[in-house]
Amino acid sequence: MRLTRPRLGLKLRSGTVPGAKAAPGTDGGRTSGGAPGRRPGPGPGLGPVSGPGVGRGWRPALRWGVRARRLAVQGVMAGCVLALLPSAWTHAAAADRLGTTADAPAAEVAVVFGAGLWQGRPTPYLARRLDAAVELYRTGKVKVVLVTGDNSRTGYDEPDAMRTYLTGHGVPDDRIVSDFAGFDSWDSCVRASEIFGVRRAVLVSQGFHIRRAVALCRAAGLEVYGVGVDDVHDATWYYGGAREVFAAGKAAWDAALKPDPHFLGPKERGVSRALATLTE
Repeated sequence: MRLTRPRLGLKLRSGTVPGAKAAPGTDGGRTSGGAPGRRPGPGPGLGPVSGPGVGRGWRPALRWGVRARRLAVQGVMAGCVLALLPSAWTHAAAADRLGTTADAPAAEVAVVFGAGLWQGRPTPYLARRLDAAVELYRTGKVKVVLVTGDNSRTGYDEPDAMRTYLTGHGVPDDRIVSDFAGFDSWDSCVRASEIFGVRRAVLVSQGFHIRRAVALCRAAGLEVYGVGVDDVHDATWYYGGAREVFAAGKAAWDAALKPDPHFLGPKERGVSRALATLTE
Protein backbone atom coordinates (compact mmCIF):
# COMPACT_ATOMS: atom_id res chain seq x y z
CA MET A 1 0.00 0.00 0.00
CA ARG A 2 1.27 3.55 -0.93
CA LEU A 3 0.89 6.46 1.55
CA THR A 4 0.43 10.06 0.28
CA ARG A 5 0.97 13.42 2.11
CA PRO A 6 -2.22 15.39 2.58
CA ARG A 7 -2.52 18.80 0.88
CA LEU A 8 -2.46 21.85 3.18
CA GLY A 9 -5.21 23.73 1.51
CA LEU A 10 -3.23 27.00 1.60
CA LYS A 11 -2.28 28.69 -1.59
CA LEU A 12 0.67 31.02 -1.21
CA ARG A 13 0.18 34.34 -2.87
CA SER A 14 3.05 36.08 -4.62
CA GLY A 15 5.14 38.17 -2.26
CA THR A 16 3.60 36.82 0.97
CA VAL A 17 4.91 34.69 3.68
CA PRO A 18 2.69 32.30 5.56
CA GLY A 19 1.73 33.77 8.89
CA ALA A 20 2.76 37.34 7.95
CA LYS A 21 0.26 40.13 8.18
CA ALA A 22 -0.27 42.62 5.38
CA ALA A 23 0.70 46.23 6.01
CA PRO A 24 -2.19 48.52 6.90
CA GLY A 25 -3.84 49.89 3.84
CA THR A 26 -2.49 47.17 1.54
CA ASP A 27 -3.78 43.89 0.34
CA GLY A 28 -0.84 41.61 0.04
CA GLY A 29 1.33 44.13 -1.79
CA ARG A 30 -1.53 45.57 -3.86
CA THR A 31 -2.86 49.05 -3.33
CA SER A 32 -6.48 49.62 -2.67
CA GLY A 33 -6.73 50.79 -6.24
CA GLY A 34 -5.15 47.56 -7.47
CA ALA A 35 -1.81 48.99 -8.62
CA PRO A 36 0.94 46.62 -7.50
CA GLY A 37 3.90 47.96 -5.52
CA ARG A 38 2.51 51.42 -4.65
CA ARG A 39 1.06 52.82 -1.51
CA PRO A 40 -1.96 55.07 -1.53
CA GLY A 41 -1.49 58.75 -0.71
CA PRO A 42 -2.29 60.05 2.74
CA GLY A 43 -5.85 60.63 3.56
CA PRO A 44 -7.54 63.94 4.27
CA GLY A 45 -5.52 66.13 6.63
CA LEU A 46 -2.43 63.92 6.50
CA GLY A 47 -0.32 66.03 4.13
CA PRO A 48 -0.24 68.19 0.98
CA VAL A 49 -2.39 67.20 -1.88
CA SER A 50 -1.37 67.83 -5.44
CA GLY A 51 -3.33 67.77 -8.58
CA PRO A 52 -4.90 69.90 -11.26
CA GLY A 53 -6.07 73.24 -9.89
CA VAL A 54 -4.35 72.88 -6.51
CA GLY A 55 -2.48 76.12 -5.43
CA ARG A 56 -3.76 78.24 -8.29
CA GLY A 57 -5.51 80.56 -5.84
CA TRP A 58 -2.47 81.73 -3.87
CA ARG A 59 0.21 81.79 -6.58
CA PRO A 60 -1.13 84.93 -8.39
CA ALA A 61 -1.42 86.68 -5.03
CA LEU A 62 2.19 85.83 -4.21
CA ARG A 63 3.38 87.12 -7.57
CA TRP A 64 1.43 90.35 -7.08
CA GLY A 65 2.95 90.85 -3.62
CA VAL A 66 6.49 90.48 -4.99
CA ARG A 67 5.69 92.86 -7.84
CA ALA A 68 4.20 95.44 -5.45
CA ARG A 69 7.30 95.38 -3.26
CA ARG A 70 9.54 95.76 -6.30
CA LEU A 71 7.50 98.74 -7.51
CA ALA A 72 7.66 100.31 -4.05
CA VAL A 73 11.45 100.01 -3.94
CA GLN A 74 11.74 101.44 -7.45
CA GLY A 75 9.46 104.32 -6.46
CA VAL A 76 11.59 105.16 -3.42
CA MET A 77 14.77 105.06 -5.51
CA ALA A 78 13.24 107.32 -8.17
CA GLY A 79 12.10 109.76 -5.48
CA CYS A 80 15.61 109.91 -4.01
CA VAL A 81 17.10 110.60 -7.43
CA LEU A 82 14.61 113.39 -8.12
CA ALA A 83 15.23 114.89 -4.68
CA LEU A 84 18.98 115.00 -5.30
CA LEU A 85 18.85 116.42 -8.81
CA PRO A 86 18.65 120.08 -7.63
CA SER A 87 21.71 119.55 -5.42
CA ALA A 88 23.53 118.05 -8.38
CA TRP A 89 22.62 121.16 -10.39
CA THR A 90 24.04 123.55 -7.75
CA HIS A 91 27.27 121.53 -7.60
CA ALA A 92 27.61 121.56 -11.38
CA ALA A 93 26.87 125.30 -11.63
CA ALA A 94 29.53 126.16 -9.04
CA ALA A 95 32.07 123.46 -9.89
CA ASP A 96 34.89 125.71 -11.12
CA ARG A 97 33.86 128.91 -9.31
CA LEU A 98 34.75 128.17 -5.69
CA GLY A 99 37.81 128.81 -3.58
CA THR A 100 39.30 130.72 -0.68
CA THR A 101 39.89 134.44 -0.25
CA ALA A 102 43.38 133.91 -1.62
CA ASP A 103 42.00 132.17 -4.73
CA ALA A 104 39.31 134.76 -5.46
CA PRO A 105 39.81 136.89 -8.57
CA ALA A 106 39.72 140.66 -8.37
CA ALA A 107 36.21 142.12 -8.56
CA GLU A 108 34.72 145.47 -7.70
CA VAL A 109 32.10 144.09 -5.29
CA ALA A 110 31.89 141.46 -2.57
CA VAL A 111 28.38 140.28 -1.67
CA VAL A 112 27.97 139.01 1.90
CA PHE A 113 24.78 137.08 2.67
CA GLY A 114 23.13 137.47 6.07
CA ALA A 115 23.17 134.58 8.54
CA GLY A 116 21.24 135.79 11.56
CA LEU A 117 21.78 137.97 14.60
CA TRP A 118 22.20 137.18 18.25
CA GLN A 119 21.18 139.98 20.61
CA GLY A 120 21.54 142.46 17.78
CA ARG A 121 25.03 141.35 16.78
CA PRO A 122 26.14 138.98 13.99
CA THR A 123 26.09 135.30 14.87
CA PRO A 124 29.47 133.51 14.82
CA TYR A 125 28.65 132.16 11.37
CA LEU A 126 27.86 135.62 10.01
CA ALA A 127 30.94 137.09 11.72
CA ARG A 128 33.17 134.64 9.86
CA ARG A 129 31.60 135.67 6.57
CA LEU A 130 32.29 139.28 7.41
CA ASP A 131 35.88 138.45 8.39
CA ALA A 132 36.37 136.98 4.90
CA ALA A 133 34.96 140.18 3.36
CA VAL A 134 37.38 142.25 5.46
CA GLU A 135 40.27 140.17 4.15
CA LEU A 136 39.08 140.59 0.54
CA TYR A 137 38.97 144.37 1.05
CA ARG A 138 42.35 144.60 2.78
CA THR A 139 44.09 142.59 0.08
CA GLY A 140 42.56 144.74 -2.67
CA LYS A 141 40.49 141.93 -4.16
CA VAL A 142 37.30 144.02 -3.83
CA LYS A 143 36.56 147.72 -3.53
CA VAL A 144 32.99 147.72 -2.20
CA VAL A 145 31.15 145.35 0.15
CA LEU A 146 27.42 144.83 -0.43
CA VAL A 147 25.79 143.40 2.71
CA THR A 148 22.41 141.81 2.05
CA GLY A 149 20.07 140.62 4.75
CA ASP A 150 16.71 140.79 6.49
CA ASN A 151 15.19 143.98 7.88
CA SER A 152 11.56 142.95 7.56
CA ARG A 153 10.62 143.72 11.15
CA THR A 154 11.34 146.34 13.76
CA GLY A 155 14.28 145.54 15.97
CA TYR A 156 15.88 143.11 13.52
CA ASP A 157 18.34 144.70 11.12
CA GLU A 158 20.97 142.40 9.65
CA PRO A 159 22.51 144.90 7.19
CA ASP A 160 23.14 147.56 9.85
CA ALA A 161 24.66 144.99 12.22
CA MET A 162 26.90 143.80 9.38
CA ARG A 163 27.92 147.37 8.56
CA THR A 164 28.84 148.03 12.20
CA TYR A 165 30.98 144.89 12.30
CA LEU A 166 32.81 145.78 9.07
CA THR A 167 33.57 149.36 10.09
CA GLY A 168 34.81 148.05 13.43
CA HIS A 169 37.29 145.88 11.50
CA GLY A 170 38.67 148.61 9.27
CA VAL A 171 36.37 148.79 6.24
CA PRO A 172 35.42 152.45 5.57
CA ASP A 173 31.75 153.21 5.93
CA ASP A 174 31.53 154.71 2.43
CA ARG A 175 32.75 151.39 0.99
CA ILE A 176 29.78 149.51 2.44
CA VAL A 177 26.36 149.33 0.73
CA SER A 178 23.31 147.86 2.47
CA ASP A 179 20.52 145.82 0.90
CA PHE A 180 17.70 145.71 3.46
CA ALA A 181 15.45 143.37 1.46
CA GLY A 182 17.69 140.34 1.00
CA PHE A 183 15.07 138.01 2.44
CA ASP A 184 16.52 134.91 0.79
CA SER A 185 19.37 134.00 -1.54
CA TRP A 186 17.35 134.46 -4.73
CA ASP A 187 16.14 137.90 -3.64
CA SER A 188 19.70 138.94 -2.78
CA CYS A 189 21.04 137.85 -6.17
CA VAL A 190 18.26 139.47 -8.19
CA ARG A 191 18.43 142.72 -6.23
CA ALA A 192 22.22 142.85 -6.54
CA SER A 193 21.76 142.75 -10.31
CA GLU A 194 18.53 144.67 -10.88
CA ILE A 195 18.60 147.22 -8.06
CA PHE A 196 22.29 147.82 -7.36
CA GLY A 197 23.62 147.25 -10.87
CA VAL A 198 26.23 144.64 -9.90
CA ARG A 199 27.57 142.66 -12.85
CA ARG A 200 30.58 140.90 -11.38
CA ALA A 201 31.12 139.97 -7.74
CA VAL A 202 32.75 137.70 -5.20
CA LEU A 203 30.12 135.97 -3.06
CA VAL A 204 30.88 135.16 0.58
CA SER A 205 29.08 132.52 2.60
CA GLN A 206 29.61 129.23 4.45
CA GLY A 207 30.68 126.16 2.50
CA PHE A 208 27.30 124.43 2.77
CA HIS A 209 25.52 127.46 1.23
CA ILE A 210 27.99 128.95 -1.25
CA ARG A 211 27.23 126.52 -4.11
CA ARG A 212 23.56 127.43 -4.05
CA ALA A 213 24.43 131.14 -3.87
CA VAL A 214 26.71 130.87 -6.90
CA ALA A 215 24.10 128.88 -8.88
CA LEU A 216 21.35 131.39 -8.09
CA CYS A 217 23.40 134.49 -8.84
CA ARG A 218 24.50 133.00 -12.13
CA ALA A 219 20.84 132.33 -12.95
CA ALA A 220 20.15 136.00 -12.10
CA GLY A 221 22.71 137.11 -14.69
CA LEU A 222 25.79 137.84 -12.55
CA GLU A 223 29.34 136.69 -13.18
CA VAL A 224 30.40 135.43 -9.77
CA TYR A 225 33.03 133.57 -7.80
CA GLY A 226 32.24 131.97 -4.46
CA VAL A 227 34.32 132.04 -1.27
CA GLY A 228 33.25 129.24 1.04
CA VAL A 229 34.18 130.17 4.61
CA ASP A 230 35.57 127.37 6.75
CA ASP A 231 33.82 126.84 10.03
CA VAL A 232 33.51 124.43 12.94
CA HIS A 233 31.53 121.36 11.92
CA ASP A 234 29.08 121.57 14.79
CA ALA A 235 25.36 120.82 14.95
CA THR A 236 24.55 124.08 13.14
CA TRP A 237 26.90 123.16 10.30
CA TYR A 238 25.32 119.73 9.82
CA TYR A 239 21.83 121.21 10.07
CA GLY A 240 22.77 123.71 7.37
CA GLY A 241 24.11 120.94 5.15
CA ALA A 242 20.93 118.87 5.55
CA ARG A 243 18.77 121.92 4.94
CA GLU A 244 20.57 122.56 1.64
CA VAL A 245 19.09 119.37 0.16
CA PHE A 246 15.61 120.90 0.46
CA ALA A 247 16.74 124.49 -0.25
CA ALA A 248 18.29 123.31 -3.51
CA GLY A 249 14.84 122.30 -4.71
CA LYS A 250 13.52 125.83 -4.17
CA ALA A 251 16.66 127.23 -5.80
CA ALA A 252 16.09 125.14 -8.92
CA TRP A 253 12.48 126.32 -8.98
CA ASP A 254 13.56 129.99 -8.68
CA ALA A 255 16.23 129.62 -11.36
CA ALA A 256 13.75 128.03 -13.76
CA LEU A 257 10.79 130.39 -13.20
CA LYS A 258 12.73 133.54 -12.18
CA PRO A 259 10.07 135.02 -9.88
CA ASP A 260 10.26 138.62 -8.75
CA PRO A 261 11.79 139.19 -5.30
CA HIS A 262 9.49 139.77 -2.35
CA PHE A 263 10.37 143.44 -2.65
CA LEU A 264 12.03 144.88 -5.73
CA GLY A 265 11.68 148.64 -5.35
CA PRO A 266 13.47 151.42 -7.23
CA LYS A 267 17.06 151.23 -8.42
CA GLU A 268 19.72 152.35 -5.99
CA ARG A 269 23.06 153.96 -6.84
CA GLY A 270 24.90 152.99 -3.68
CA VAL A 271 27.40 150.73 -5.41
CA SER A 272 28.05 153.06 -8.34
CA ARG A 273 28.50 156.05 -6.00
CA ALA A 274 30.94 154.09 -3.80
CA LEU A 275 32.96 153.10 -6.86
CA ALA A 276 32.87 156.64 -8.24
CA THR A 277 34.56 158.04 -5.10
CA LEU A 278 37.59 155.87 -5.85
CA THR A 279 38.31 157.80 -9.05
CA GLU A 280 37.84 161.27 -7.59
